[in-house]
Amino acid sequence: MIRLYGKKDCHLCDEARSMLSGISAEYLDISEDFSLLARYGLRIPVIARSDGAELDWPFDREELNRFLAQALHAPDQ
Repeated sequence: MIRLYGKKDCHLCDEARSMLSGISAEYLDISEDFSLLARYGLRIPVIARSDGAELDWPFDREELNRFLAQALHAPDQ
């Protein structure tokens, strides 16, 4: 599962969301959850993998692709 942490009216979040086009990802609006806001407020957008790894902005499409590919090559835990 891929998650994108962001919030409304965040142009960087919109840009990250467009980079994830074609990829199944859950969007979580941090402004709706105080604990998420405290954790991610200054870091958004943040892409998170199911293994717990996170990619903070700034990133480009190439970095995002490498980050996502690492999950495919990670040893089973």
